[in-house]
Amino acid sequence: MSFTYEDVGATRDGHCPEGFRPLHVRARIGEGEEVFRRAAEALLTWEVHRALGVGVLTGADRAAPGIDVTLSLAGMIKAPCRVVWTVEEHRRAGWAYGTLPGHPECGEEAFVVDRTGDGTVWLTITAFSRPARWYTKAGGPAARGLQQAYARRCGAVLRKLCADIPQD
Repeated sequence: MSFTYEDVGATRDGHCPEGFRPLHVRARIGEGEEVFRRAAEALLTWEVHRALGVGVLTGADRAAPGIDVTLSLAGMIKAPCRVVWTVEEHRRAGWAYGTLPGHPECGEEAFVVDRTGDGTVWLTITAFSRPARWYTKAGGPAARGLQQAYARRCGAVLRKLCADIPQD
């Protein structure tokens, strides 16, 4: 299967192609090296998505370029994706997926955890999308609101997953 959009990898530099809606949500997760490591691992192993209650169907334990993953929401909506890029650096880790045929949206979404110079750990979700199915088109602003809420919820869930880590 091929991607349902042309600018594959554009989330790496935050580019939003013409005709797509941008999304940028940033959430503070905590502080310190241990919080960063825990957050990065939870993100790269799909744990954040599973903790959100999203079904994750993939043959891979970790996100890696070329890995196919189908996310399911409420057991009804299937969202086939492929990991486009990953990053695992000393202060930055994450990945992005692009939509495949059958996904309710068309576009790309990136999930990146970074540790800033003062030690603060942040989750940043960057995406560009447009409706691909009749129900996401019909949803209009409500569908966009759900995407924003989902991104904010990712931050809250990751913060909770890291809550038992001592802060620097």
